[in-house]
Amino acid sequence: MDKKIVPLIMCGGAGTRLWPASREVRPKQFLPLFGPRSTFQETILRVSDHQLFDRPIVITNKAYRFMVAEQLAEIGLAADILLEPMRRDSGPAIAAGSAFAETRATDAVVLALAADHVVADNAAFVAACREGLVAADQGRIVTFGVKPERAATEYGYINPGEAVSGQVRAVKQFVEKPDAAKAAEYVKAGYFWNSGNFMFRANVLLDEYRNVDAESVQSVSDAVTKAGRDLGFVTLDEAAFASANAISIDYAVMEKTKRAAVIPVACGWSDVGSWHAVWELSEKDGHGNAMQGAAVFEDSRNCNVSTDKALVALEGVDDLVVVATQDAVLVSRQKDANGLKRLVTKLKTVAPQVTEDHLKVHRPWGSYQSVDMGERHQVKRIIVKPGERLSLQKHHHRSEHWIVVRGAARVTVNEDIKIVHENESIYIPIGAVHRLENPGKILLELIEVQTGSYLGEDDIIRLEDDYRRS
Repeated sequence: MDKKIVPLIMCGGAGTRLWPASREVRPKQFLPLFGPRSTFQETILRVSDHQLFDRPIVITNKAYRFMVAEQLAEIGLAADILLEPMRRDSGPAIAAGSAFAETRATDAVVLALAADHVVADNAAFVAACREGLVAADQGRIVTFGVKPERAATEYGYINPGEAVSGQVRAVKQFVEKPDAAKAAEYVKAGYFWNSGNFMFRANVLLDEYRNVDAESVQSVSDAVTKAGRDLGFVTLDEAAFASANAISIDYAVMEKTKRAAVIPVACGWSDVGSWHAVWELSEKDGHGNAMQGAAVFEDSRNCNVSTDKALVALEGVDDLVVVATQDAVLVSRQKDANGLKRLVTKLKTVAPQVTEDHLKVHRPWGSYQSVDMGERHQVKRIIVKPGERLSLQKHHHRSEHWIVVRGAARVTVNEDIKIVHENESIYIPIGAVHRLENPGKILLELIEVQTGSYLGEDDIIRLEDDYRRS
């Protein structure tokens, strides 16, 4: 059939199951876990065949909007980016994406995908999309049932029923995550893993949702109708969206509808829900050891190392996960994903910063990273992308000294504007109105030395800002 599928990429989650690499401000869907591209970028590329797929819709939250736009630009693709005012789980998010898709075409077929999943066989996945499109266009809500590779306890399962269209079968039952014995029974009985990815006509999904919670669907629809536009993003109306009940699409629709169907697929799928899952998907040496970054193994087996910079050396150990970032190190047993969840919960009370942010903080104009900090000083490394600039701002409690180490900076200090070249510096007094710009064609890199009685990021008074954060 000639109808195109509208990809709806769910990109608002803040999972910490891959801590310390994944954190609140930069979660796993934006991380390059298996190569140069993030799972979000790989998901977008998977649905980039313009003969089958229409322009994608990405639904995310305000905190991630510039990361989404930047990562789309890196792979040369475009999308409509919807911003949730707050998290309301997958039910309202998918409903909002569906309502937005209806503004393009009243009979739009939507493919709702998680941004943090991995698919090894893209061709098999796309073939399943083609197969499921017919049933979805006929009014079925089609879920992708993954043929089990093992008796997994970390996934829910789908019991398939009679055939409804080609390989698509009705769903007899959704079942929750089982124990090991029950999982083995499910695999033997021909159940599928529930991938949590769906295809449906937008109007069908919304009608089924209304049958359960008409008020929430109306709230979400109003949020789309009243949405604004800001810097190219679609901003869902906050008051309307806030009144929708927070609920997953599984509980809201899939476990209640009589229209559920399943398309079987074997595509090397994983939701990458733990460091053990990362290890399973990674290349390994002859002893089962996987690494991203610099690592050396001696008399060690089935270990997984991920490191930003520091060399990690393992000797005489088996089945360990070691993840080293610049401000935290995790040492864990391979298979105890629940233990990591408990650990992160504890860290949120004793050291919340390491669960929320990295030392390297990404901004729409580039990034900054704290290099050294004392009671009255802080040293940062700042990167500004070509053509970008920071806000026009001032500080009440600190002065700053900027030393350019690469590129050229255009610096505003009160009424003066000056070009500062490599190996040159400039001083910003306390209270001075200032701005940093990169007018060049290469990255601008500088070292910033702050001194003062208070060095927090909330001592920034923005007077003008290209990104409307003032």
